[in-house]
Amino acid sequence: MVITLNKFGRILTSREIGREAFAAFKSTLATLNDSETLEVDFSGVTTLSPSWADEFVGVLLVSYSDRLILKNTSNPSVKITLELIEKIHQLKFNITS
Repeated sequence: MVITLNKFGRILTSREIGREAFAAFKSTLATLNDSETLEVDFSGVTTLSPSWADEFVGVLLVSYSDRLILKNTSNPSVKITLELIEKIHQLKFNITS
């Protein structure tokens, strides 16, 4: 399954909006089978705040860490935020180009 984050917007900020985005996507996650990977694509995202990322990507990291793959994370805002989320949760993202 692929989650294209830019469908939630190009500027992803605020804990509340991140929580709402995750709640809107949660029913789709229920269709993910146990052997399927979960790819999160950051293409088109220009700004990613730590609060938004923690509520969406942080939850995915904790729940699906072994099957979670992040793509298109070279934007400095995205890259720095993801590094912070890794430190907060003491887990590592699997990042591909």
